[in-house]
Amino acid sequence: MPLAGIRVVEFTHMVMGPACGLVLADLGAEVIKVEPVEGDSTRRLLGSGAGFFPMFNRNKQSIALDLKQPAGIEAALRLIDGADIVVENFKGGVMERLGLGYAALRARNPRLIYVGHKGFLPGPYEHRTALDEVVQMMGGLAYMTGRPGDPLRAGTSINDIMGGLFGAIGAMAALARREKTGEGCEVQAALFENNVFLVGQHMLQYAVTGRPAAPMPARISAWAIYDVFAVKDNEQIFLAVVSDKQWAIFCRAFGFDDLAADARLATNNDRVRAREWLLPDLRQRLARHSADALAAVFEREGLPFAPITRPEQLFDDPHLIATGGLGAMRLPDGRTTSAPLLPLTLAGARLEVRSMPPAVGEHTEALLREAGYGDAALGALQAAAVIPGKAATES
Repeated sequence: MPLAGIRVVEFTHMVMGPACGLVLADLGAEVIKVEPVEGDSTRRLLGSGAGFFPMFNRNKQSIALDLKQPAGIEAALRLIDGADIVVENFKGGVMERLGLGYAALRARNPRLIYVGHKGFLPGPYEHRTALDEVVQMMGGLAYMTGRPGDPLRAGTSINDIMGGLFGAIGAMAALARREKTGEGCEVQAALFENNVFLVGQHMLQYAVTGRPAAPMPARISAWAIYDVFAVKDNEQIFLAVVSDKQWAIFCRAFGFDDLAADARLATNNDRVRAREWLLPDLRQRLARHSADALAAVFEREGLPFAPITRPEQLFDDPHLIATGGLGAMRLPDGRTTSAPLLPLTLAGARLEVRSMPPAVGEHTEALLREAGYGDAALGALQAAAVIPGKAATES
């Protein structure tokens, strides 16, 4: 594994920090998740948060520590002393108050790489509390996603997940830097700046054209046929024709000789200008076909298309199944399912699930013994409820 031998100590919850740790863990790093004695609250989320913990915490170990007690901090510091990377995503100032901020840890371990995930990079906004939805609204993404006058957040935790990816990229860059300098460094990733990066293409669109980008549902498309079509039996399908060559293929495949010969539709830009009357015409022509029939023609002719798929249908996607894109996963209640693997291959292979999301504190005793704690010391920590044990359970 590319990151075998790299130890990561992760102080995270929710999505952003755990997503960073997930990438490092899937790439082979030993990732130790530090949780409260009662467990990460993310484990207990309902609704849209129910999938957070199982999705972002595979291939990790769990140690449960009460960081409000000095003995819990001492145990955490012992783990960090032998670590290469610390990952955290708590509100600004929390880690510093615990004595686990970058400055304090660097003094103990100059080779340490410290990856902090926040709402904002240092600056005027850094004191604000941020959520994915907050930065989507203030960073232009909700405006671009919704209809005019109806800002809408994207349908996934896009900034949390991508912010974690950039944290992991920064960690790997810092490892490469350490090979050259012998020193670690601090890496910072943030929701807001990630969101601004995502809408950068729309910022540059304005810079190039002098015209503000319209929300995606009301945009002036770069291509005439690039839309969702309602077809037979109330089905829907996305169809695209994005070049003059594809237009010729499309017209031939469906016998639209009149459209192929229409001088008003000779080039892509001509067709874009004709969208107001062309799209209603095409919607009427294609409505008598089923989604499967249209898909078959588009696939045969090499034209872009997509079924309108719901997330739960992806468990049965033939491409994901055939290519090993889903890995086995055990849910907290013991049931088994599958989950998406990292969307890449290394040397032709997918990065597999090596261990299930851990139970709360599952590896606490083994990790502390490795850090030098004996039976008496472990018993004292249990008695004080610094780590899970009989005393902690009874309390």
